[in-house]
Amino acid sequence: MTAPIAGLLLALLVALSVLGAFHGIRLYRSETKLPTDLALALEVGATRTTAVGSVVDRMGIRYAPLVLGLMGPKRVARKRRQIDMAGNPAGLTLDRYAARRAVYGALGAAGAFAMLLNGQLILSLVMVAFGLFWIEAGLWSAIRVRRDHIDRTLPDFLDVLAVVVSAGLGFRPALERVADKYEGPWSDEIRITLQQMDMGVSRRQAFDELRRRNDSEQVAQFVTALQQGEELGSPIVDTLIAIAEDMRRTDAQNARRRAARAVPKATFVVTTFMLPGTMILLIGGFVYGADIDFGAMLGAR
Repeated sequence: MTAPIAGLLLALLVALSVLGAFHGIRLYRSETKLPTDLALALEVGATRTTAVGSVVDRMGIRYAPLVLGLMGPKRVARKRRQIDMAGNPAGLTLDRYAARRAVYGALGAAGAFAMLLNGQLILSLVMVAFGLFWIEAGLWSAIRVRRDHIDRTLPDFLDVLAVVVSAGLGFRPALERVADKYEGPWSDEIRITLQQMDMGVSRRQAFDELRRRNDSEQVAQFVTALQQGEELGSPIVDTLIAIAEDMRRTDAQNARRRAARAVPKATFVVTTFMLPGTMILLIGGFVYGADIDFGAMLGAR
């Protein structure tokens, strides 16, 4: 590609970027009424999202239906479940997710094109990865952090719940009272479950939804044991204590497994990197301290 053509394409790209920026500002300031579902998507969680996230949402929310249509019903349902498992981080909804995919995808494509014009293939691939996976990486991280927090909180929560129930309070009032004393994703999930029960959803269905929203083995274990105890008629206090003990036992086993997997990794790092480096330093120090004349040994004059 000759220099004049490359310069012309670069100027065209800059012009399109400027026009796109002005168009985005115009849409942001526009008073045009959005469809009902998209307007609701902008309101849900608006108090929790960041300033940058709000700007990105407003720039891309008009293209959210297009992104969702390209994804297809199955991927949309799977992505909705992932957002639920992440706990709607920073007010994220399905429409906000689609809006951010549109904006980040456009930025990644424009950046990749600009990098290709400059002959920077690696940076162009980085920009493509940014457009495709930036929002996904944040979602995966939020799911992992939320799951770890719930797994740490749940056993202590069940212990306190068992004490409150054994004091004579009913299961549902005890669940509400203990949830008010905790902060974090698990208490949020319990409040959602209680709200569903207030709206007429059966307790079994509400707890099934709780298990569906959380990618946690301990939550699934809690719901399964609770429902089995209810079917068998076992005392709820004994069931809660048994669940907490099983969870702590499972945590201990998982910790031992992680420790067992860490030993070979540490051994590999030591033998591959640290040991050769240490030997090179020692041998180099000995040679330097001995003041050996390598020129004489090799016959050089």
